Amino acid sequence: MNGGSDMILAFELEALQGLASPEGVFGDARQWSTYVGVVSEKPTYVVTNFTRKNRIRQDFFSGPRGKRESLESVGDQFDTDRHVFVGTGPDDEDLAEAVGWEYLALEDAAEAAGWELAGEGGDEAESEPVREDWP
Repeated sequence: MNGGSDMILAFELEALQGLASPEGVFGDARQWSTYVGVVSEKPTYVVTNFTRKNRIRQDFFSGPRGKRESLESVGDQFDTDRHVFVGTGPDDEDLAEAVGWEYLALEDAAEAAGWELAGEGGDEAESEPVREDWP
């Protein structure tokens, strides 16, 4: 079990992809969440590739299921006081309400937790230089 409040925090994959440092966000969220994971409609390998690339260790993930079934299963499997779903729009908000989870828009979660969104405030000098010598 992780530290912090008695809460499950589930990120929709697109929400997680919208963050400048998904690995850092997971590390931060583990300080105040009991369980942290990813749900998505995408195939399992897409979620797995993203989380491996970003060195994210999930407590749960969608697997071959869709978001709704995943949230229901996670909510049943882990006994916590709160279930929070970080998503990207009205469809995610409707889904959270339908399955009895709290919804938090990515932008609101980022602002509250001090997370940087992808493309925000990044230093352009840190990106890879453009090579002009390629054929």
